[in-house]
Amino acid sequence: MSAETEGRTAAARFRQEHHLGVQPLGDLVAIIEQATRIDVAVLDVGPDEHGLTMRDPARGAVFIGVARTPNPMRQRSTLAHELGHVLFEDWADNGTGNWSERSPAEIRADAFARHLLVPVEGLREFLGDRESVTQATLSAVVQRFLVSPQIAAIALHQANYVDDGTKQEWMALTAPQVASRFGWSDQYRALQADSNQRRAPQQLLARAIRGYAEAVVPAQAIATLRGITLEAAEADLREAGVVPAEQEIAWAAPTELPDVHVDLAVLEEDLNAPDDNGQVTAAEKDSG
Repeated sequence: MSAETEGRTAAARFRQEHHLGVQPLGDLVAIIEQATRIDVAVLDVGPDEHGLTMRDPARGAVFIGVARTPNPMRQRSTLAHELGHVLFEDWADNGTGNWSERSPAEIRADAFARHLLVPVEGLREFLGDRESVTQATLSAVVQRFLVSPQIAAIALHQANYVDDGTKQEWMALTAPQVASRFGWSDQYRALQADSNQRRAPQQLLARAIRGYAEAVVPAQAIATLRGITLEAAEADLREAGVVPAEQEIAWAAPTELPDVHVDLAVLEEDLNAPDDNGQVTAAEKDSG
């Protein structure tokens, strides 16, 4: 089975198992976290970093991290790509491979991402049996499925809407270009603002907030997770009605205290014992 076929099959299975149908996917971070219970974070990273998947073999815990970026379509494809690695369990280190060529695992993850974001069946439902497909059609696909023109062009070709020459021509376009040409640049800027924000893993943050409400986690921990100031974190918590619980100290009444037996005989023996020089203690002198 080819990497393309494996990726397409896995994408269709993921949509079916999680009742996603063939319609466009919304907030991909939330979908991944809810469907897989994997922690996903949007992070500040270097300009050449896009995404990574980490796994703790001892606990089996998996973490997906992607870069915050003003390129929302790339961020979505990166998230889908990393999810593909998780589903295929691509944990092996491929650092010894040929870096001039993409590995089969990378090609398969790319295919998974494309078919997850733009299933051919969903594309056909959207476009129907139209004969004329123009750049306006490409723009509509990019806008509806929130993918890059490259991914949209490949999907249109695989669904037999355009030939290979048109696919290659449209793959040279960018999302800002088609958004500006076809009147949805305001929406694109809103998407940019969202993708360029840090985002803490929802499950981890929810646990921290529960700990704060139980007065065992400081607000600074929540601020650090969110990448905001302590003041901003505390203000958000107050606005949401989340306040630390007051820890009641249970005082015991004197009548509830246990009886304590003190053996004074042992103390008296110590007081009457001779010291190291053979001298009697003060208690013996007094008694004599």
